[in-house]
Amino acid sequence: MEFYDRQVVLITGCSSGGIGHALARAFAAKGCVVVATGRSLSSMADLDQDPRFFLQELDVLSDESVQHVTSNVLEKFGRIDIVINNAGVQCIGPLAEIPLSTLEHTFNTNVYGSMRLIQAVVPHMVSRKKGKIVNVGSVTVLGPGPWSGAYTASKAALHSLTDTLRLELRPFGIDVINVVPGAVKSNIGNSARTSYSQMPEWKFYKQFAAAIEARANFSQGSKSTPTEEFATKTVAVVLKENPPSWFSFGPLFHYNGNHVPSATIYQRFPS
Repeated sequence: MEFYDRQVVLITGCSSGGIGHALARAFAAKGCVVVATGRSLSSMADLDQDPRFFLQELDVLSDESVQHVTSNVLEKFGRIDIVINNAGVQCIGPLAEIPLSTLEHTFNTNVYGSMRLIQAVVPHMVSRKKGKIVNVGSVTVLGPGPWSGAYTASKAALHSLTDTLRLELRPFGIDVINVVPGAVKSNIGNSARTSYSQMPEWKFYKQFAAAIEARANFSQGSKSTPTEEFATKTVAVVLKENPPSWFSFGPLFHYNGNHVPSATIYQRFPS
């Protein structure tokens, strides 16, 4: 069988220019079979003719979509070795004025979207007594600042769920890894600005509107880590036989603009 000795990796949020796209290429470079998913196939068009990739449309907000893709992958390859929950949305604005519907969408994507896929693949991994689940969090959880509280809170929830999942799934031979990007080049700034443009006019924070809008591109400065470098480092860690429970790479930017030039900000290994 052509895929017998190659690990099958399913990655969400693989649109061109993002972290998921770079992770897909980095896993493929290591000989893995990569199931690259996104909300549209056109967003991953450059991967379409490469036999190392199996492209699937996936909406993490939909139970039906998640189950459909999971079934397709298992039918084609017979297994899923690694799942990377990378799909996510940014949310910029003062917490006191962000529409609750927008806050809910942030959590639905970043938290429940990840859990939806996890619950879909765990039965398969438990049956094999083997597997890895990787959740992409955020370094902002370690140093929260203004204007990104909704996003940071959603990633904090994901961090907490990841820690609990690690304990609960360990008896079944499943590793659970929290990958925590620092400031990494991606298309998150563009998507954040698009989302911000749909926000209402601020009532209490109108005088800070320019600063709030600038937060959308905060992680995309000149000192940000190149996406490909982050992906290469992350893949090397995930593919280890005994991967760490936490892995972070890239600089941390505090809300006041101070820069912490640390290659590895935070690592915690399982006991």
